[in-house]
This record gives sequence, C-alpha cells and structure tokens, in this order.
Amino acid sequence: MASNSTASSGTGDLFQRKATGLLKGWSVRDAFIYSTFSINLITLGLFIFSFAPFLPEGSLIWAVILSGLYLVFQAVTYASLIAVMPRAGGDYVWISRVLGGGIGFVLAVTGWWFILWHWVPIYANILNIEVAVPLATILRLDGVAAFFGSATGMFTSSMIVAALATLFISLGMKTYARIQKICFYGGLVGLAIMIFVLLVNSNADFVSAFNSQAADLYGASGNAYQDTINAGDIQAAAPGDLAFGPTMLLIPMIVFFNLFSNWGATLYGEIRGASDFRKNIYAMGGALIVTTIVAVILLLLFAKTFGWDFYYAANNAYWNGAEGAPTTAWPYPGLLAAFLFDSPILQFILVGLLSLWFFGWVGSVFLSSTRVVFATAFDRVLPEWVAKTSRNGVPYVALALMLIPSIPISYLYAFGENFATYTLDATLVIAVTFLGSAVAAAILPWRKPEIYNASPIARYNVLGIPLITISAVAFGAFLSFCLYQWFVRDVYGVNNPQSLYYMLGLYGVAILMYIGFRVLRRAQGMDLKMVYDEIPED
Repeated sequence: MASNSTASSGTGDLFQRKATGLLKGWSVRDAFIYSTFSINLITLGLFIFSFAPFLPEGSLIWAVILSGLYLVFQAVTYASLIAVMPRAGGDYVWISRVLGGGIGFVLAVTGWWFILWHWVPIYANILNIEVAVPLATILRLDGVAAFFGSATGMFTSSMIVAALATLFISLGMKTYARIQKICFYGGLVGLAIMIFVLLVNSNADFVSAFNSQAADLYGASGNAYQDTINAGDIQAAAPGDLAFGPTMLLIPMIVFFNLFSNWGATLYGEIRGASDFRKNIYAMGGALIVTTIVAVILLLLFAKTFGWDFYYAANNAYWNGAEGAPTTAWPYPGLLAAFLFDSPILQFILVGLLSLWFFGWVGSVFLSSTRVVFATAFDRVLPEWVAKTSRNGVPYVALALMLIPSIPISYLYAFGENFATYTLDATLVIAVTFLGSAVAAAILPWRKPEIYNASPIARYNVLGIPLITISAVAFGAFLSFCLYQWFVRDVYGVNNPQSLYYMLGLYGVAILMYIGFRVLRRAQGMDLKMVYDEIPED
C-alpha cells in the first residue's frame, strides 16, 4: 500500500499502476457502430415508439426529429470531454477531476454500475418480445412463445442476456468489434429488406396479410385489422402534424431511446485517435443523425403500409390490455412487416436478420460499465484487485462485478411481487449522471484551464465562449427539462415513489462506499484528493 512518501513521489504512484493495461483495440468506426447499437432503432427505438399512444396529440415523427437534432449538443459535449481526457471511465473520470472525487464516484457508480444490473431484465424483455416470441410464433411453437411470456421465461432470458454479454466482453475488444460488425451489417440487410417490403406493399396488401396471419397464427376471426383499430380506440395526431406543446411533452418519452449515443464514452481509453474531436463527433453525432433519419423513414412507411391509426391502436390495445383485441402479443413492426411474406421461411429470415440488432447490442449492458468500475479501482478507491486485466485487456474482475449481482436482481425482477416497479427510474439515474458530466464540461475551461488549454478543443469558441461550455449548457438544459417532466408527470411511468426510494438507497450505498474507502485509504497513508488532481495514463 502507498505511504505518504510514495503517494507524493510521482503521478504513477498515485494510481494502481503506471498504465491501465487496457488495449486500444477499437477504431473510430468501431465506436460509431457501438454508438449506433446504443441508440438501437430496432430494439430500443421500436419499443419506445410503442408508448407514443399515451401522448396521442404529440407528433411522434417530429418528436424523433427534434430530440435527435437537439441531442447533437450531447454529442458535441461528450466529443469535447473525450478529446480533453480520452480515458477509460468516461463520466467518472471527468466528473471526479472537475467536480470532485466524491461526486464523481457516487454519480458514476450508481449510474453506471449499480443501475446496469437492473437493465439486464429490461434487455431480456426486449429479447422476448422482439426475438424469442416472434420467431416461436412463426415456427408455430406456441408453448415456447408462452414460456417466454412467463416469469420463468423472463428469468431465463435474463440469464441469456447476462451470459452473452459476459462472453462477448471476455473475448476482448478486438473480437467484440468483429462480433458487432457481423451483427451490424447483417442487421442492416434485415433493415433494408424491411424497408423495401414496406415500400412496395400497400395498406390494402397489409390489411389482407394481417387478417390472414392473425387467423393462422393467433386464431383470430373476422376482420382482425379493423378489430385492432376498434380495440385500440385512439385518435392520434396525423404523422405530419406538429402540435408544438404536446410534441415537446412527447420528447421525454422518446429520449428513453436516443439519449445513449454517448454510451461508448467510457471506452475511449481503448479507441485509437480518441483525442481527435472531429472523429468523436463522427462516431457519436453521426450515429445519432443516421439513426434519426432512418427512424423517420420507418415511421413514414408504417403510416403508409400499416396505417397510422392501426399502428397507434395496436400499441394502445397491447399496453392497456384492451378487450376484443384479436392478438395479445406485442405488435412488433418487424413481425408485422414479415407478415407481408407468404412464406414462413422468408418471415423467419427477416425476423432473424432483425434480431441481429439485439445480439449486437446485448454486450452494451455490461461493457461500458466495466470501464467505470475499473477506473474507480485504478484510482485506488475500490480495492486494487478490481483493476486487474487479462492478457487481452479485459478487466475481468470488473466484469464479474457486473455479472454476479445481476443474477439475483434478475430473479427478483422476474419473480418478485413488486421488484420490477423499483426499476422504473433506471433511465432517470443514468440521465442524472449525464447531467453531472454536462456540469463538469460547462466549467472545465475555468476549473481545469491547464488541461483545457492544452487540448485540441481549446480553439473552438463561439463569440468568445468555449464551444464545450455552450454545448454542455444546452445539453444540461435539455436533461433538466426531461428530468422535471419525468418527476411531475405520471404518463412517463417513472415517477413512482417506490422506485425513487429504491434509487435513493442505491445512491446512499455509493456514498457509504466512498466514505468507507476514503477513510481506509487515509489510514493506509494515501490521500485520494491527490489522485483526483491527476489524470491517469492510458
């Protein structure tokens, strides 16, 4: 352990070792693909869009466009922070060096470590409704589809998510990059087929196909298409209408999907060329803009082929458990598009290709978080053994600290009577961490002038104000708006008191951990404040 004399002898002695042991295994293109998976249109996007009927007067298309454009400020903010300090740990490193170690530890550990245990069953639910159940339905394996709709099926899927994420990450960054490329390009083929099928078929074609498939696969009778509209019973704004107020209220719903283009920010200590501000904009901002454009195209095609009233009614009927709905499964647009094929083989191929978007995304539930856990140990807050890495640069202890707690959390989510309710604020906690980074970015030029002035972003100013400050203030205002709406409005489903108390409990655990480890390090002769005055080596 470090003594007072060794702690003050040099920067390298402050940290667990002189270099992280992580390998620069990714290119900026790999980071772009990871960002695209993080704001995953097929998995997260289509799932979140299905909640739009709860705010039917808002324009879903305009909410996607406006939020996507505004979140460019987020991309600029994080691209700037990365260019200044391209280190493993991302939010933790930036907040701790600018706002203080305690704030950085508590926000990052809660928002990146504790909370991602609870995202495993959230990923699992998407695996069920977008992959397992649709494929089982096409194969007419009704028992399999029913199993994945049960609590046991939910826990099983959670274990599949945790196992796949652990496997992919344990293979190292280079191998992970190959896996996500296969999933990305294969998923693009599926997306292109879906777009083509929706483009060349008419609404009349879909009505006929849906009625036929609803009868064949779900045992529905009569005009299932019209029965779905009747069961949904909702009047939604037309696709092109812009009612500004209601649309602004829809945006906090949409950001449950597109708030995460910065998900790879904790990994930039392992990305070649990470100090290049423009490349970082390409990776995160490019993923955001491309995803926004494709999302608008898909929604317009839904309106043309499915029918906007049907799309809203099907989702409204599902979430409200409407009586008289001809089907009880979640109306996955990928499966609806597959209905336009007469062949079950072609249906299976399309849904299977679209499922690659999930398998390319699944590793993100642990990958980014492992670097935050690693960074806290590298700073000697957590025990040194947590910062151990394998020969291929995998922080395997940090990975275990993601995997092991996720198992009982997933069990409680699946079988606990109220535990799923406790996770409702899972996105809110992440947004609070992002807000901490926004505050750090806004004041960085004045708080850490020596680091800022030596960085490549120092020359970017608007009317004499640093660009990073402008973008950070704009992004912080956006987050504050969303957080306020989430707290005061029931429609977003995240202002549950039980969930709030539970999340506050997680923050309390993080505070106690920081105090305990700081006292321990002080007893060992090390002042953590000295650590937070330095930047770790790559």
